[in-house]
Amino acid sequence: MKNSSRIAAGVAGAVGGYVATFVLFSVLDLGNRADPITSGLSALFVYSPIGAIAGVVLASWLVTRSGADASNSGLARNSLKSLGVVVLLCVAAAATYMGVAYMTATPWLNRNGATPQLVFEVRLPAGAAVPKSPQDITIELQTDLNTMPGELNSAGFHRDGDQPVIAGEVELAFRTSHRQLAVNIQGQPSRVYPIGLTAWAPHTPEFGTWRRLADGSEIRYRAKWPGKT
Repeated sequence: MKNSSRIAAGVAGAVGGYVATFVLFSVLDLGNRADPITSGLSALFVYSPIGAIAGVVLASWLVTRSGADASNSGLARNSLKSLGVVVLLCVAAAATYMGVAYMTATPWLNRNGATPQLVFEVRLPAGAAVPKSPQDITIELQTDLNTMPGELNSAGFHRDGDQPVIAGEVELAFRTSHRQLAVNIQGQPSRVYPIGLTAWAPHTPEFGTWRRLADGSEIRYRAKWPGKT
């Protein structure tokens, strides 16, 4: 039998040994019945791999016993080669799974912590009226992944010369470079401001420069991460 066929037989033996051991472990209900989770993990990562090794050795012995190299060294050599192929296949499968999981996972900006904020100020054109009630102003962060309502900071409302300024913040939930802030003030045209943060939106302690729209209004903003000022 060709060497490649012997290796393939060893790989098949490893798969068969792994599956047979796991099935046997499950059918006979071996392990700690009071802790089925630990027993299942032991079957997957301890006993079944031992069965896989036994399957490799058995398959290699069956295919080499009638060959020219039916010696202990030939058996060991074929078994090690088959185990090497099995390990490589497992590594490739794990790498593929991790790659697919990463590509399809929800791109949370701060996966294991509180959500960062976009802190902003909008400076309206000179002479523009600002409603006295924040309820007449709607703020919405729009991305290619979601929309998120913003909150106004009425204490941050002020005037810069003859230009009224409104202030607020909105959650930066997802990692994306496609962001824009829609500002709707009752009785005025809707305004949409591009947000030029990177996808990772790193924390910045100070506002950036004012960015102007064609109607003369301006916006400045910064990303604020939890625990930072």
